[in-house]
Amino acid sequence: MQRSGNPRVSVVVPTRNEARNLEVVLPAIAAVRPAVHEIIVVDGNSVDGTIETAQRVLPWVKVITQTRKGKGNAMACGFGAATGDVIVMFDADGSADPAEIPAFVRALVAGADFAKGSRFVRGGGSDDITLLRKSGNAGLNGVANALFGTSYTDLCYGYNAFWADVLPELELPAVDLPAPANGEMLWGDGFEIETVLNCRVAAAGMKITEVPSMERERIFGQTNLRTFADGTRVLRTLAAERRRAVRRRAERVQVEVESRALTPPGGIPAVAPAQPEPVVKRAARPAAATRREGTHIRLALEEEAS
Repeated sequence: MQRSGNPRVSVVVPTRNEARNLEVVLPAIAAVRPAVHEIIVVDGNSVDGTIETAQRVLPWVKVITQTRKGKGNAMACGFGAATGDVIVMFDADGSADPAEIPAFVRALVAGADFAKGSRFVRGGGSDDITLLRKSGNAGLNGVANALFGTSYTDLCYGYNAFWADVLPELELPAVDLPAPANGEMLWGDGFEIETVLNCRVAAAGMKITEVPSMERERIFGQTNLRTFADGTRVLRTLAAERRRAVRRRAERVQVEVESRALTPPGGIPAVAPAQPEPVVKRAARPAAATRREGTHIRLALEEEAS
């Protein structure tokens, strides 16, 4: 697929009671040069006039309301409404620097499918992260890198960008699905959204480039992040995404084996008999590989099972 060297950029901003912050954040995004194509504010039933503030501060902003609850659902709603070639994930609390958007876009134009912001590479940093969150993030990085063969330095950072054409491969929960009756969130609807995206782009074999990013302190209000609860959710998501990746890989292998079985030496596909259906057994994994994988994911799977 041919991608533009001068892509239109859609910035998706999830919000929940961020009216005061939007008065600062939206004009700053709008001032970025080259100019962004659109800014999409996705509101999560705010009660502080977030929607009205967004429309007053930036009349051309696109405002939508998320369909369920959680940051992940808000992001998915924004992704679905985006019309640009590149989508940038941008927090509304003022912690992200809009001036970094061109760096993310350059990484994508240079060949990346996914540009991953990092506070822990040269040129990055944070004025906001606590020692506890930093330690937890480092531990989750290690688990993710072991499970997916990646070299992430900042798994849980939410400032990322990607080409819009990769959205189908991400397979996020459909925005029109009903919310669970028990009040819980669907997997992918919560703060684990960054983890889901990072796992799925890695499992799909996409090219990932980390971009240095400086995180500033939230301007107004209190964070919605719950350190222990959301950290546990991320760990469970890593386990679930690993199982998903293994299952998808096995399905692809089976399809390839079936395709080869129906193609004779001459190269002309044979007509598959109606009955009986060809039976293709999945190849058993070598015991050594199984032991290595088990070492990496045992703890995560036990957490998921509990």
